Amino acid sequence: MLPDPNSLYGPLDPAPDAGYENAPPRMGFFTDTSVCIGCKACEVACKEWNGVPESGLDLLGMSYDNTGALTANSWRHVAFIEQPRTAGHLAAPADVLGAPVDTGSDRPVEAGPQFLGMPGAQPPGRGWGAEGRTDFRWLMMSDVCKHCTHAACLDVCPTGSLFRTEFGTVVVQEDICNGCGYCISACPYGVIDQRKGDGRAWKCTLCYDRLGAGMTPACAQACPTESIQYGPLDELRERAAARVETLHDRGVPEARLYGHDPNDGVGGDGAFFLLLDEPEVYGLPPDPVVTTRDLPKMWKRAGLAALAMAAATVAAFVGGSS
Repeated sequence: MLPDPNSLYGPLDPAPDAGYENAPPRMGFFTDTSVCIGCKACEVACKEWNGVPESGLDLLGMSYDNTGALTANSWRHVAFIEQPRTAGHLAAPADVLGAPVDTGSDRPVEAGPQFLGMPGAQPPGRGWGAEGRTDFRWLMMSDVCKHCTHAACLDVCPTGSLFRTEFGTVVVQEDICNGCGYCISACPYGVIDQRKGDGRAWKCTLCYDRLGAGMTPACAQACPTESIQYGPLDELRERAAARVETLHDRGVPEARLYGHDPNDGVGGDGAFFLLLDEPEVYGLPPDPVVTTRDLPKMWKRAGLAALAMAAATVAAFVGGSS
């Protein structure tokens, strides 16, 4: 059933809206990119648990990224974004986790780079002064399906292959998928993909089988820095807001949340992010909108047009016969 266009931008609890009675709290991901080290443990854990085929070892001619994007064979994708380091990227000499920095010497700690991405900004044995700073920084981001509140992929699926779970997540049933591809073009984030030689749609399930057993999704379980956090979505949003405030207090004004707002164009995401730059830098749309929001109006107009044509045909027939 198509969503009510008047409710597309208001808060919604998707599981009860889908008909689940006594649904558990909505579960989701909060990915804090400020502590991502680009280890790709999440990618490997996802593949191992879900039986996702390997993506190959092609470095794509850039950085250390051998997957490139979210695909049918990459349900988690760790992006590597290299940026020139500017004065705006310098911060107080304490890492983002709040632990004091050990410079390895007795000299006073100088103002220098903050741990906001790949470790290694400080060469071994050197201080946090200008001589220990590299001229670029890495931004890491482990991307994943957003499990939208208003999911266009659900609206357009003709077979019911895509369904909303009791946890508020969105899952593809590959044994029902007919490979039509409608969901691929409907996704505002470009997440869903068809597997070559298969034709069916594949994406992150938020480890639905593990959730049902009370377990943590494989990617969050494997993340060594807790960059990927899993839990009730309301709790994650509170935790994320506090995290942004902490980073701002520590001199990281560029820290911001993405996908957390239930009043945005998709009703908020079940998987949202803390970013250290504009969404476009990470390959994310700045203002995502559910692509099926205008379908009810379009169908109504099409119906009215069909009725008008039918009435005109009848009038012409009656007028001609008289």
